[in-house]
Amino acid sequence: MSLPATAPVLAEVVRSGFVEGRHHGSLVLLAADGSVEFALGDPDAPVFPRSTAKPFQAVATLRAGLAIEGELLALAASSHSAESFHLDGVRSILSSAGLDESALRTPADLPLDDTEAELLLAAGGERAPILMDCSGKHAGWLAACTANGWDTASYLDPDHPIQLLAREALEEATGETAAHAGVDGCGAPLLAVSLTGLARGYRGLVLAAEGSAPRRVADAMRAHPEYVAGTRRADTWLMRAVPGALSKMGAEAVQVVALPDGRALAFKIEDGGERARGPVLAAALRRLGVAGADGTVERIGAAPLLGGGVAVGEVRAAFEAS
Repeated sequence: MSLPATAPVLAEVVRSGFVEGRHHGSLVLLAADGSVEFALGDPDAPVFPRSTAKPFQAVATLRAGLAIEGELLALAASSHSAESFHLDGVRSILSSAGLDESALRTPADLPLDDTEAELLLAAGGERAPILMDCSGKHAGWLAACTANGWDTASYLDPDHPIQLLAREALEEATGETAAHAGVDGCGAPLLAVSLTGLARGYRGLVLAAEGSAPRRVADAMRAHPEYVAGTRRADTWLMRAVPGALSKMGAEAVQVVALPDGRALAFKIEDGGERARGPVLAAALRRLGVAGADGTVERIGAAPLLGGGVAVGEVRAAFEAS
């Protein structure tokens, strides 16, 4: 289960006017009515969504009956940067359930954000489970387990009640049965669905009935984007700059965005090259008609290549913006 070997080029690495590398992948853009407006590669092939599945996993937390709202609900759907307010939020979710950091089964890690990681190491800090970018999601799951009297030691087992709810939420939202099951970087179950399914799932989040679990997750993420990502992250910039936008990255260069009118996009860079994410995202947004008058789209798309400390090239999208 993988992207086809003939996946088209989504981004080019251009140094001093010479194309020295290419990033292949698949992409899909949905019109407001949910129809496919533009596609490259095979967006109907299954891929691991990685952390773009987190909003649906947060829906499972709500459906399990956990009373969580606002920034803490956004944190339960996050890939956070381990900034101080993120860590305070994770501890708050755990504390509300009578738990502490020792309950987390996330692997010990450094902050996802390079600046936060450098600050931590400079202060003599070290890897810890709470610093891992998925600890908000895990805290939400743990709190849902205690609310239902479910075992907390086995909350990552695929047949645990919270994981069955997470699978149900993902398959319901995408309209697909998972094509493959694996294990995510944080140790959680990981289910393969298509990019088209992911785009339609995010479209469903923003268009869901007000007060429903999917809409509550979407609204929390859009109201508190810093808790979804961090103060120096593209998802935050986009959700702040484009009213009603819902944006979430995933590892291995997966990205999904939905706009409040139902337009949506999803893509996967085949080699997981993070340097291609911004240029491809910016080009896809422009093709959807999102210009970002304040320069946000351009900021997201900027990926200069340096030579001797000076910009001598860039990573650029390889498809037409319109």
